[in-house]
Amino acid sequence: MKGKEFDVFVIGTGTAGKNVAYAAAEKGQKVAIADDREYGGTCANRGCDPKKVLYGFTEVMQHAKNLEGKGIRELPTIDWKAVQEFKKTFTGAIPAATEKSLRKAGIEMYHQSPKFLDENTLSVEGKTIRAKNIVIATGLRPRELNIPGSEHFSLSEDFMELTELPEAMVFVGGGYVGMEQAHMAARMGVDVTVIERESRPLAPFDEDMASLLVKASEAIGINFVFDGEVTALEMLRKHIRVTYQRGGKTSSVKAPMVFNTSGRVPAIEKLNLEKGNVAFEANGITVNEYLQSTTNPSVYACGDVSASGAPPLTPLSSQEARVVVQNLIENKKVKTSFPPIPSVVFTIPQLASIGLTEKEAKKQGFSIRVEYKEVPNWFNAKRMNQSFYAYKTIVDTDTSQILGAHILAEQAGEMINLFAMAMSADFTCEQFKGQLLAYPTWGNDVRGMV
Repeated sequence: MKGKEFDVFVIGTGTAGKNVAYAAAEKGQKVAIADDREYGGTCANRGCDPKKVLYGFTEVMQHAKNLEGKGIRELPTIDWKAVQEFKKTFTGAIPAATEKSLRKAGIEMYHQSPKFLDENTLSVEGKTIRAKNIVIATGLRPRELNIPGSEHFSLSEDFMELTELPEAMVFVGGGYVGMEQAHMAARMGVDVTVIERESRPLAPFDEDMASLLVKASEAIGINFVFDGEVTALEMLRKHIRVTYQRGGKTSSVKAPMVFNTSGRVPAIEKLNLEKGNVAFEANGITVNEYLQSTTNPSVYACGDVSASGAPPLTPLSSQEARVVVQNLIENKKVKTSFPPIPSVVFTIPQLASIGLTEKEAKKQGFSIRVEYKEVPNWFNAKRMNQSFYAYKTIVDTDTSQILGAHILAEQAGEMINLFAMAMSADFTCEQFKGQLLAYPTWGNDVRGMV
């Protein structure tokens, strides 16, 4: 029996996939979409959005602790179970609401990961599907650690669903997710250890700023093991023993819960890409400058799963979806191009970055001026009794334009957005300083950083 045929078949219902599907349907094309998990993608269901909800409670805790004895008499207590119920008011309706919206747009839905049978044919839910074009937007999944006892690992999404917090946790990996969840847990009274195989956490970030964040993390009780290679997990009666190698010595730490936060990899293993003649690499689907597969012109990839060179951030997924829509749906020839990209680690203080690090700028041969200062005595930090506030800016001395900015501060995520706009507009330092910003805000502080 002849299978169904579609103009566009989208794999993945996160930010990128949904945007492409809606755009195609709006143009009158016959569209289908598939996902093997709850509809709505990682960010809305188990990533950025619920994380920020939980993070808000740790901000309250930290503010109160900073001002204890300065007018705050008693520290608040947190009902973590109630916190999780509040979080569900943001996430609980996402899958059903996403499906309702897709159905209203006339998009056919499947609840399984498709497999390629050939370049334009998929197998999904036992059905054979033909599609003129296929868009892969499956995002990333947690990296597996193939060590003895790996079945005892919990994942970051498990942390997001905890209704009770254990007395201790171990995070294996000091990237974005490991650092953010370690901070949340530590502020809720959990004894936290972070084991990182490198000599520091957050490798893509400026080394000086990351080192200062380590100090801020240790100040709230987080224990770090750097240059540590985890070799095994073993389930004991109530705890899990984590064995690791460091400096030629074997050591261990134990806790009721151990989280694999060692990173994320493209979610492509279920797709049978070889049968679809779809090339892929370590960073995802191999694409050209139009986000089209280099080996199968019927296939496009966007979002975190595309090996476009862009970092795996939600705003980039939206941007890449627009490129695919323009090329695939609107028949344009639009190349991928990205403005300066800000990035934030939601610890307390936040670590935010945009542009080049000092090392990168030197490696690329720029003539630079670097300004690096710790400024806990600046008003905004001082009024909240905060110990850690720092910035580093890298300026091209030939053009007086900002090449990079790195901020460690309570509101670094908002502050870095001002640098993003200034760098996108090619402001010189003089033009940046010349902006009138509301005072006394954290945002106004950026004028004093260049």
